Amino acid sequence: MIRDVRAGAAHGPSAAPGVAADGPSAVPGAARRPSAVPGVAVAALAVVFALLVNRVVPVLSPAVIAVFSGAALAALAGVGERLRPGLAFVSRRVLRVAIALLGLQIAVPQVLALGWQTLAIVAVATGVTFTVTPRIGRRLGLSRGTSLLIATGVSICGAAAIAAMRESTDVSDDDDAANALSVVVLYGTAAIVLVPLLAAFMGLSPAQLGVWAGAAVHEVAQVAAIGAASGVLAGAITVKLGRVILLAPIVALTSHRLRRDAAPRHGGRPPIVPLFVAAFLAMVIVRSTGQVPAVVTDAVPQVTNVLMAAALFGLGTGIDVRKLVKGGRAVLLGGIATGIIATISLAGVALLV
Repeated sequence: MIRDVRAGAAHGPSAAPGVAADGPSAVPGAARRPSAVPGVAVAALAVVFALLVNRVVPVLSPAVIAVFSGAALAALAGVGERLRPGLAFVSRRVLRVAIALLGLQIAVPQVLALGWQTLAIVAVATGVTFTVTPRIGRRLGLSRGTSLLIATGVSICGAAAIAAMRESTDVSDDDDAANALSVVVLYGTAAIVLVPLLAAFMGLSPAQLGVWAGAAVHEVAQVAAIGAASGVLAGAITVKLGRVILLAPIVALTSHRLRRDAAPRHGGRPPIVPLFVAAFLAMVIVRSTGQVPAVVTDAVPQVTNVLMAAALFGLGTGIDVRKLVKGGRAVLLGGIATGIIATISLAGVALLV
């Protein structure tokens, strides 16, 4: 389960003897730390599978394929104790590295070159969707964690944003992550078909379509699919990266607020910004200097995709598919949130682009 994987990783090396003591090998003198190799090896195989499927079905990103591969493994065969240390490693530490490296794909000067109109559309659509969605979720009777993760995934950058928010806060569980990930896949995939059709029906120009897709569609891979098919790939991806850069401040501020609110109940001071979020911002700054060699910037997206797929496979092994199919209200919230960000960004495009 995701909860079990995260808990195991959170204890680090000192927790390993305790993990072993829970299993059948708990005998006097058996203090050897369980190996992470089996779980990492299975995650590596899952990444290879995800990359192969992505070549056949480009609209599905390797990360999304990996999530559902993990869920399928858990549902069909289960996740044994031998795999848990390795899955804990990829779902926590590898995830942090992947999110940090995501920053190397974003050059602030390129984003600023979009102009204040496009940046305003991105900021307003993202901010309103992230703020309003949890409140609607509460009215629908959804948990705080599900509402927060759906808001994060829809408003920022899909599965990566969901994973980052889940890693930085403690208000979500297995079912919350499963619901949010399913929503991102469902509505993001539908957008690949619907956004170009609606743009043609409304008579949007190619430039307007690029801004709308980048400002409204969930996953980078989904935006790329729309952009490539419509001839607006570069513009759409740049707009999307303008949303991705909001990942750091939104996750950091949310984490700080939640832990600050919890401090009076649990004591202690709220922690600083999560280290991997700070690393993400550092990578954005490094890329924005223009001093990163082209060979590095060309390779970073592929490396990030591989690491993110491995991490999300680990998270996917904690998804209970039986509970997922019962998430009707989560699907409704995802549809509402998608409608909000699509409507606000479309209005902005019509007025400003």
